[in-house]
Amino acid sequence: MRQQTNAEPCIRVLRAGPLALLQDSGRFGVRHLGVTQGGPADLYSWAWANLLTGNPWGTANLEITFGGLQLVAGRDLEIAITGADLGATLDQKPVPLWQRVSWKAGETLAFSAPISGLRAYLAVCGGFVAEPVLGSVACVTREELGGFCGMGIKLAAGNQLSVYKTGQPGREGPAKAPRDAIPDFSQPAVLDLLPGAQIAHFTGRSLFDAFNTWWQVDDRADRMGVRLIGPKLSCRISTLVSEGINLGGVQVPPDGQPIVLLNDRQTIGGYPRLGSLSPLSAARLAQCLPREHVRLAAKGSGAALKQYRSFRALF
Repeated sequence: MRQQTNAEPCIRVLRAGPLALLQDSGRFGVRHLGVTQGGPADLYSWAWANLLTGNPWGTANLEITFGGLQLVAGRDLEIAITGADLGATLDQKPVPLWQRVSWKAGETLAFSAPISGLRAYLAVCGGFVAEPVLGSVACVTREELGGFCGMGIKLAAGNQLSVYKTGQPGREGPAKAPRDAIPDFSQPAVLDLLPGAQIAHFTGRSLFDAFNTWWQVDDRADRMGVRLIGPKLSCRISTLVSEGINLGGVQVPPDGQPIVLLNDRQTIGGYPRLGSLSPLSAARLAQCLPREHVRLAAKGSGAALKQYRSFRALF
């Protein structure tokens, strides 16, 4: 990590909005302590924001949910906004997404409400500054860990955000993402699911319904997990010994409505699982608004791994 002396407070929060959190790639190697992963809910958009600003993998940026955030710059900055279209403007002029843009001193960067998608990512050339907690600055409010103050607190009006004065030497990201790399969040999502250890214990009708139903995203959705509403799924297993839960795990509780577990999930659980979404499908689900529809599609581990390796090779 670079020295804090190479940093300065240069962004002031005018209005915080519902939920704006600092997220690096996540907190790993601590789940045996009961500490969850955190990190960006939409890994794909988060990674592209850093690439466009020339930041290395793992650099922290802001995850902005639902919009409402207003920031003013204290000096000229280079930024990129990816992910959801939250109606971002600079001094009331629309900001182009998925490309590097200049944010001049004194200009106000504002996010309004979701137009397409749910979460936007703001990266600053050089990266935001915060003190790591258990090896990461990822902000997990439930565990009161990470973020700009280290205590898992979301942004509030009046906060001063620090940015490194210089970026990483020799790094230069593309100025703009190619069109085919930009997700279309206005279309229903088809999510790749890797079948899990308990899938054979679900009834045949349940398995048919699981993969041939357009599920609706419930209002009960957050960074911990997303509940899907549809036909009731039945499993012949009534109880399980609690086991570790990975990102994208699809649990089915007794009410038969699947819950997809995301970044701020608990570390263990005892409900049977259909399987797990691939990392990129978990990222896509994190952009779904309540009452949107998604579909599950079975995918083999080899194909999913090949897809993920291709994604990581970009960065």
